[in-house]
Formats: sequence, structure tokens, C-alpha cells
Amino acid sequence: MSVVVAVKPSARKRNAKVGRIVFEDGPRHAFESREAAERWADDLSAGDGHVWVAAAHPRDDGDADLYLLSRATNAKLEAAYDKRRRRLRGDADPEQASLESPL
Repeated sequence: MSVVVAVKPSARKRNAKVGRIVFEDGPRHAFESREAAERWADDLSAGDGHVWVAAAHPRDDGDADLYLLSRATNAKLEAAYDKRRRRLRGDADPEQASLESPL
């Protein structure tokens, strides 16, 4: 029995090794088991962006059993969004304050 892993764009963008593999070998890869696919993901994560495998949705029509995923985030953009959200909310102080407990 083999499992097919489809590489999602988030994994390709976050991890340079994954991007190279997709470029050279395509976005689908077959493994003998889920455990083998998970070891592959662990090897790809070493020293680069973290990637992992997750089961495909049961209603997914594709031939993939698993997806190779990553959380592609940009912390600077997320911080800018938070700052803008506070400003639109009408906060007088644009700096984020921590919660302090009363003495």
C-alpha cells in the first residue's frame, strides 16, 4: 500500500527544500506509509521552515491521501494589521500595553 502526498503552496513557500523538490520532481510524491511521509517531512524541516503532513479531507476529489503543509506567516505584516486594527477601534494610545495586576 502506498500513500500520495500533495505539496501545498504554503509548504513550498515556507521551506526552500520543498520548493526545490516541487520544481525538480513535481508536487505529488508517493510513500510506502504515512510514517515514511512523516519522516520525509521531518527531514525537510531540519534547518528550514517547519513542514508536516496532514490527512486530506474525505471529500477531497484529488488523488492525494496526505498534504505537506506549513504555516506561511509574516510576523511584520501581522503586527501591522494589529496596529491598524487598534487605530480603527479608536484607541488613543497606539502602543500595546500589557495587563497589570492591581497591587
